[in-house]
Amino acid sequence: MAGNTLSLVDLPPNRITTIISLREAEGGDAQSQVLQRLSELGFMPGETISVLRRGPGGREPIAVQVGDTVFALRRHEASCIQVKA
Repeated sequence: MAGNTLSLVDLPPNRITTIISLREAEGGDAQSQVLQRLSELGFMPGETISVLRRGPGGREPIAVQVGDTVFALRRHEASCIQVKA
C-alpha cells in the first residue's frame, strides 16, 4: 500500500484525504513523543484530513484540519502522518 500513500507534507492544499498511518521518522524518543501526541490530538488512521494552508514560502506552520478541528503542525510532525494518495 506504500505506493498509494504520501506524507502529509506532500499533500496539496484543499484536498481532503484519509489518514492511513502514523510512522516514526528519525529522532528516537523525541519522535515517539511526537507520535503519541499526534494520536492524543486525534490524528488516527481512518480520520479525514486536509491541508488548509502553509506558512510563508510554503513552509511552516502547516495548517491542517482533522474533523472539525484546525491544527498548526511543524514539517517534522506532518512528515509522520501518512495519508491516502
